[in-house]
Amino acid sequence: MFNLLAQAAAPAQNLWQTVMMIGVAVVFFYFILWRPEKKRRKSMETKRSSMQKGDQVTAMGIIGKVVKIDEMTITISTGGDTKIEILKAAVTDVTPATAK
Repeated sequence: MFNLLAQAAAPAQNLWQTVMMIGVAVVFFYFILWRPEKKRRKSMETKRSSMQKGDQVTAMGIIGKVVKIDEMTITISTGGDTKIEILKAAVTDVTPATAK
């Protein structure tokens, strides 16, 4: 009799353990991956939106000074008469002109 009750409870216990392990994995990925990435993206978006003419930016390893800002792109001067138009999303670092 007790053996039958133990066998009947085993599948429910295995299901509960599986659900708990999936829950632990989701919480782990949230705190280790998603949350820090969301903070980093928000910080970078704030930097990109606060860009002004004269700021120094780095994009894909290219360093230049912001000359013109459009809705989706910026134009940077890399020295001399060289100007490059790049996407705002490609900017990886912004140094304000006053911080130099």
